Amino acid sequence: MTQPFELPDFYMPHPARLNPHLEEARRHSKRWARDMGMLEGSGVWEERDLDAHDYALLCAYTHPDASGPALSLVTDWYVWVFFFDDHFLEVFKYSKDREGGKAYLDRLPLFMPTDPAAVVPEPTNPVEAGLADLWARTVPSMSADWRARFAESTENLLNESLWELSNINAHRIANPVEYIEMRRKVGGAPWSAGLIEYAIGAEVPAPIAASRPMKVLRDSFSDAVHLRNDLFSYQREVEEEGENSNGVLVLETFLGCSTQEAADAVNDLLTSRLQQFENTVFTELSPLFAETGLGPDQCADVLAYVKGLQDWQSGGHEWHMRSSRYMNGSADGGSSGASFSLGGFSLLPSGLGTSAARIGLTTTRRAEAGRLRSFTHVPHRRVGPSQLPDFHMPFTTRLSPHLDGARRNVVEWGRRMGMLEAQPGIPGSHIWNEDKLAGFDFPLCAAGIHPDASPGQLDVTSGWLTWGTYGDDYFPVVFGRTRDLAGAKAANTRLSAFMPVDGSTPPEPANALERGLADLWARTAGPMNPQARRTFRTAIEDMTSSWLWELANQAQNRIPDPVDYIEMRRMTFGSDLTMSLCRLGHGQQIPPEIYRSGPMRALENAAADYACLLNDVFSYQKEIEYEGEVHNGILVVQNFFDCDYPTALGIIHDLMTSRMRQFQHVAEHELPVLYEDFKLGPDARRILNGYVRELENWLSGILTWHERCHRYKEEDLRRDLPTQPQRRIDLPTGLGTSAARIPLLTGRR
Repeated sequence: MTQPFELPDFYMPHPARLNPHLEEARRHSKRWARDMGMLEGSGVWEERDLDAHDYALLCAYTHPDASGPALSLVTDWYVWVFFFDDHFLEVFKYSKDREGGKAYLDRLPLFMPTDPAAVVPEPTNPVEAGLADLWARTVPSMSADWRARFAESTENLLNESLWELSNINAHRIANPVEYIEMRRKVGGAPWSAGLIEYAIGAEVPAPIAASRPMKVLRDSFSDAVHLRNDLFSYQREVEEEGENSNGVLVLETFLGCSTQEAADAVNDLLTSRLQQFENTVFTELSPLFAETGLGPDQCADVLAYVKGLQDWQSGGHEWHMRSSRYMNGSADGGSSGASFSLGGFSLLPSGLGTSAARIGLTTTRRAEAGRLRSFTHVPHRRVGPSQLPDFHMPFTTRLSPHLDGARRNVVEWGRRMGMLEAQPGIPGSHIWNEDKLAGFDFPLCAAGIHPDASPGQLDVTSGWLTWGTYGDDYFPVVFGRTRDLAGAKAANTRLSAFMPVDGSTPPEPANALERGLADLWARTAGPMNPQARRTFRTAIEDMTSSWLWELANQAQNRIPDPVDYIEMRRMTFGSDLTMSLCRLGHGQQIPPEIYRSGPMRALENAAADYACLLNDVFSYQKEIEYEGEVHNGILVVQNFFDCDYPTALGIIHDLMTSRMRQFQHVAEHELPVLYEDFKLGPDARRILNGYVRELENWLSGILTWHERCHRYKEEDLRRDLPTQPQRRIDLPTGLGTSAARIPLLTGRR
């Protein structure tokens, strides 16, 4: 069969190595699969299928340093997960039996009890039998923290198969952001990361397991694994099996381009995710170790885990090159980073065991060009007024009748908090005056997102919007210009003290940011129970910690990776904070697991991305020309695709539209299924349907505010020049000249 595209040249910074216990694992896994009933008579595999797929080779490449028994057990896990995938396809996807698939999946967590001594049900099929056996053999040597994390990733992998099944039933192809998020769950790479800890005999320490650096390492690893698999499996999944969950197909559909162009773009994103992995290792791990006080042994465990992720990445690529399961006829495993040949014959050794000889050829010109662009952006370029497309907004804005009063009150509140004056002893901290605050008109935004709020509630929402934007403006000016990342970290850490969960008295505020937070926290969190306060505080801390991420990128003059940007942008925009304000009135009537469910997170993330990218469209001139920013979605797209402003704007607009349509799809099709799955009563359904309406108000209100406020138009920016003299000067450009620009790199907004 003719291949649908030529496999691209892959960026592979680490050579693959082969575990010497390969044959032992092959023999063991075949015997185990037969004992579990996965071969003859299963209706899914025969022995020749298992031999052809050669999962032992996959594990020998991805876990080169594992002991013989550990490699055999890990191989059994992979035999099980691939059998599950094919079994679910055969029994439920082909027949589109969602109800049967859900009942099948609901039983599987019973075979992963947190207590290893707990009794499990009698298995009724090979998938259940295999899971029961593997769980019992694996968990005794791992901590309770690891068991909880691994059980969660296994359940995600299993349960999100229903998402794929629902999309097949709806003949729906996901948008790129939705696809990346869901692929992490159904693709299983986070699950693979958990098995790496077992194979290397070193766990990620519990105190840092949920930190940003560890999450980014896991997610960037996972995305690269999945995107690589999509390239190799496109022919089998899309052309032969009729799947629509494939990254090449997703970009082909979204960009309206050829299959080859989509494959090249997927490979560029794969490369970007690997380079994000590297940047995180080199810039974020050491500070994390110091901040959390990890001991030498724990630091060594983390670095062993990082090496395990790298081994998996390169080993997984090598296996894809060799397995009969995938399209690899035109690939040679090398790269176009350099060419060493004579008369058509390679001057380098090839074949099994020779990859180490190609270490110097593990990058590509395209990969290095992308890396170079990310670090050589010239700030304060003249870009002209932001261009505004015809936004797709299906919802109508309603404004609170208490808007005028809130406008008066928020200016008075900002004055009392000290936001309209310089902070004592802090140069450059006079960032706002009364005219600016009035022109920003945060009550207009509050009146749109909470049109039915009481006067007091509208004042609180206006205050949070004001405080969050003040902090977002304050950090880059006070800490960004001087590259005072340590000072920013210390200031951010102090903010948590002004959000006591137990009702204790906070310290005396030292500046307007602390004073405003203390005031708003007391007015908002007072009526909450401790658990609700913790959840709300986390939303605020996520936003304030994202300001540190922006400062770190600014210090590197680094345009973010597209996926990292989208996910962090939700935090820098304060999406969860303002959505939390919508959820406050729901009290305890909605189980917390509802808000943590896949459909609800998809609904909120789709809404958040629309609003964040909307802000990027309006603020493009402000951020790129006047502030020298690197955090703008249009700039991220320009950098990734190496395209001009109109092209990048068109891509962002298309992504906004697709996220809005996904929001509507989830509300119309996925939430009713969620209600049935959780057997919610009429009151809970009414509240959640009301929450959808609140998010619709949130979206339309944010658009109305951007259209009417005085923050983004060129005349507003020119008016603010006296207090922002850093606008633009001519600077040297090109590689090696970034040091000349350091004093002029300022922060966002």
